Amino acid sequence: MRVFDRLYIGGRWEEPAGSESLEVHSPHDHSLVGSTPHAAPADIDRAVAAAREAFDNGPWPRMTPEERHVVVTRFAALHAERAEELAQLVSSENGSPLWFTRYLHHQGIGQQNQAYLDAAAATHWEEELIVEGETRTLLHREGVGVVAAVIPWNAPHQSALAKLVPALLAGCTVILKASPETAVDALVLAEIFDAAGFPEGVVSIVPAGRETSEYLVSHPDVDKIAFTGSTGAGRRIAAIAGEQLKRVSLELGGKSAAIILEDADLTAAVGGLKYASFGNNGEACVAHTRVLAPRSRYEEIVAALKVMVEEIAVGDPSDPDTFVGPMVRADQQERIRGYIELGVAEGARLVTGGAEPIEGLTGNYVRPTLFADVDNSMRIAQEEIFGPVLVVIPFDTEDDAVRLANDSEYGLSGGVWTADKDHGLEVLRKVRSGWMNVNGAPASFAGPFGGYKASGTGREFGTLGLNGYTEAKTIAV
Repeated sequence: MRVFDRLYIGGRWEEPAGSESLEVHSPHDHSLVGSTPHAAPADIDRAVAAAREAFDNGPWPRMTPEERHVVVTRFAALHAERAEELAQLVSSENGSPLWFTRYLHHQGIGQQNQAYLDAAAATHWEEELIVEGETRTLLHREGVGVVAAVIPWNAPHQSALAKLVPALLAGCTVILKASPETAVDALVLAEIFDAAGFPEGVVSIVPAGRETSEYLVSHPDVDKIAFTGSTGAGRRIAAIAGEQLKRVSLELGGKSAAIILEDADLTAAVGGLKYASFGNNGEACVAHTRVLAPRSRYEEIVAALKVMVEEIAVGDPSDPDTFVGPMVRADQQERIRGYIELGVAEGARLVTGGAEPIEGLTGNYVRPTLFADVDNSMRIAQEEIFGPVLVVIPFDTEDDAVRLANDSEYGLSGGVWTADKDHGLEVLRKVRSGWMNVNGAPASFAGPFGGYKASGTGREFGTLGLNGYTEAKTIAV
């Protein structure tokens, strides 16, 4: 168990302004994982003041990009050294199965960090655009300023570093507001930043609830908001940013479609959907939660998915054999069970799973659930459930499948399964979504990640993700 009694403010471990604490309990057995202080508005004021001073007058924005690159590279190496510790800690806090947190911390986050480091090394921070007579026109890139990064609980270090690494490489200073559910790992992350040797004021990490989040993003000395979370919260943050004309990037919800074409290898498709639909307990914005199946193979596809869902191992997230663990909170568990009951009431066919408790498991568990005969207008097909619930929707033609895929307020992820990869690419070009694949192919972190429509604004990862933390200045000499 880890107990923190201080917050990481401006690169220093500081006494919190208040006495309130955050206790993190295991969603598996409700045991105490650890505790941290709960950041109050006064703590936010100190963190923003330190970041403002460091950006306006400190050395970090005035270092060369190469000098900043060295420090961030050192941080990335220190983070990688603690991969196994972090994987186990995050799993104990939020219920993510160990296979998933190990993938993120041993592989995914390292690749994500390296893609940003590569992008920064390849960026022309100042370049000559054109010479006209005696006048040279230069393009100069510099950090956007003080960044408020607000992250959720479902993949905390991945979400945090998708924002902090590019911001720091660009010369920004950052306040990370971490989620109460994963407060402990947030301050372990602070330990790693502390060891990496960033200058004073550059990094603050403060766990807190929603009210403190709003105080932070509303702060007049914050220049940019970087948020990952629900679409509802994103709309509120966008309104605040609009009122204050702040830069903002929003990575929000999804209800992504997986299109299975008639010629698809069904074994490969179902095997891929196990990960795409139920990975991280289904508590993933990118989850492929709508399967669009051709009527000619509909019952065959439903039957194959039924076998896959019923074979999913549910249990203790620390067990390497567990595929789906508990939901992060009891209210999240009840919310998902409510959607399962709603699906039955809407007239969908409950193929397997259901809202009943799982015998022998006392934590926040939900049965992996499959619905068939779903109409795309049903709420279980339109609303983000954020849990292990999959719906299968029939289509008649490929144009019909594209229409159904686009018939959503969201546009974050999705894919197509087909024997003809070139044709699959042709189909996906018609779908309005930002992070897609043919036959489950993994995307490089060098490519941009983000959504259309209510799935957000802006992009993360690679060069485009880095550019989101810069301002472009034209200088004529």
